[in-house]
Amino acid sequence: MHVSGPLVLGIETSCDETGIGIVRGRELLSNTIASSMDEQARYGGVVPEVAARAHLEALQPSIEAALAEASVTLDDLDAIAVTSGPGLAGALMVGVGAAKALAVSLGKPLYAVNHLVGHIAADILTEDADRLEYPTVALLVSGGHTSLLLVRDLTSDVELLGETVDDAAGEAFDKVARVLGLPYPGGPEIDRAAAEGDPLAIRFPRGLSRASDMAEHRYDFSFSGLKTAVARWVEQREDAGEPVPVADVAASFREAVVDVLVTKALDACARHGVPRLLLGGGVIANRRLRDVALARAEAAGVTVRIPPLSLCTDNGAMIAALAAELITAGREPSTLAFGADSTLPVTEIQV
Repeated sequence: MHVSGPLVLGIETSCDETGIGIVRGRELLSNTIASSMDEQARYGGVVPEVAARAHLEALQPSIEAALAEASVTLDDLDAIAVTSGPGLAGALMVGVGAAKALAVSLGKPLYAVNHLVGHIAADILTEDADRLEYPTVALLVSGGHTSLLLVRDLTSDVELLGETVDDAAGEAFDKVARVLGLPYPGGPEIDRAAAEGDPLAIRFPRGLSRASDMAEHRYDFSFSGLKTAVARWVEQREDAGEPVPVADVAASFREAVVDVLVTKALDACARHGVPRLLLGGGVIANRRLRDVALARAEAAGVTVRIPPLSLCTDNGAMIAALAAELITAGREPSTLAFGADSTLPVTEIQV
C-alpha cells in the first residue's frame, strides 16, 4: 500500500451516470463520468433499462480513461470499490458485476459501499479544505434522494434523521419542468427560468412543515403536494385563458423547495447542537439553494461545507474516497456474497 494512502478505483452506477474515480488516500487522481442523460431526455426521465444498457457500454472505456488520467494501471491499484446501493437495481447490478470481475481477476480486495455515504465522502477530496469535523449534519439532495443525516463518523456511524416520503427534490424539479413545458432535466431548466421570476409571486405549500407534522415528520420531506399545487395553479390559468408566467412559477416553486430544505437542515443543526452542515448531491448545483443555505446558516452560526460541483453529482471518486477511508480505518474488505441493493439503508456504510 502507498505511504500517502491506498490507491483505490471506485465504480458508481446507481442511476444514469457511469462514474469511475481513482483516489490515493484523500487525493483525487481522476474523476471520469459518462452520462446517458441525452438518451434519457428522449423519454422525459430516467428509464432503468436504458440506464443499465448505457452502463454496460460505458464501463470499459470509462475505466480506461480514468486510468489514463491518473497515470496508473490496474495492477497498481490497492483496492476496488463499488456502489452496492441504494439506486436502480439493474444499473447497480452492472457496476457490482464489473467490480467483482475486476477484483477477482486482479486479486484485489473489494469494498462495497453506500451511495449516499459516498456523497459525504466527496467532501474529503476537496483541496486545501479543513478536515471534516464530527459530528456534522449532512443534507443530500439529488434526483432520487433527499436525505438529512447526522454523521458522527464517516466510516462507522451515520444516522438517518429524515428522508423524502414521496418525490425527491430532483424528481419534483423534473415534473414541474414538464408542467411548464421545459425540457428534461428539469433542475437546470427551472433554474434558468427562475432567474427572471419573482420568488414571492406565488405562495406554494411547504410540505411537512406545519406544527402538526413536527412530531412524526420533523426531518422528513414531501414534494408531491408541492408538485400537484404547481400543476393545479398552471391548469387554472390555462383554463381561464390567461398566460402562464413561467418565470414566476419557476421561481416560486424553487423558493418553496429551497425553504423546506434549508429550514429542516438548520433545525437539525440546532436541535442536535451541531454547528456544521454539509451539502451534497446533484441538486446542490442549484445556485439559489446554495445562496440561501449559506446566508441563513451564517445568521444561525452554522458553517457550511459544499464539495466542488463536479463531485456533487454521482461519481466514482466519492465511492473510491469512502473505500479509502474504510481501508485506513482498518475495515476488512467485503466478501463476494453482496449484491445490488436498491433500498440499502444509509446506516449500512459498507456491505
